[in-house]
Amino acid sequence: MSEHQLILLLKDSDKEVLKMLYTENRNPFINFARKFQISEEDILDVYQDAIIVLQEKAIKGELENLTCSIRTFLFGIGKYMLFEKARKYKKKLPLFPEKKEDYNYLEICNDFFEIEEEPNELQVLLKNAFSTLGKKCKEVLTLFYYRGYTIDEISETLNYENKNVAKSQKSRCIKQLKEKIKK
Repeated sequence: MSEHQLILLLKDSDKEVLKMLYTENRNPFINFARKFQISEEDILDVYQDAIIVLQEKAIKGELENLTCSIRTFLFGIGKYMLFEKARKYKKKLPLFPEKKEDYNYLEICNDFFEIEEEPNELQVLLKNAFSTLGKKCKEVLTLFYYRGYTIDEISETLNYENKNVAKSQKSRCIKQLKEKIKK
């Protein structure tokens, strides 16, 4: 069955299609979500909420021009819910392994594409540009966009004088990243 057919059946509230999508994506989502260090119960709650949001968006017709797979979209919904859950409980993933200098930012970048699909052209450009950034920029952008930290949390984690320093650093890094992507 094609993605388009699945979306149409979801839009018509087809319970069998919803059940199939739920079952097929449940374990991959749970494995994906474990890196957020949230309880299994919370992961399942988030997954069920993400499935509901997916269904609601299909019914409203918001998936008709979807440019990624249903799985990618579902995982994206869940990812932001996981960020919120982690932020709510102040559960942070460790930023660095035993030795800070051994940290591999390319692994983080690769995690963006963990879902079992080929990255699109923009994702490849982003990944390549990110890998050429300096260490500080990688830290700031990873904390903000990937780990879901607030500017205040970044300022505290990276020992900046205040949140304005973190905000400026993030802004400079985004500008650098955009310039690298344009090249």
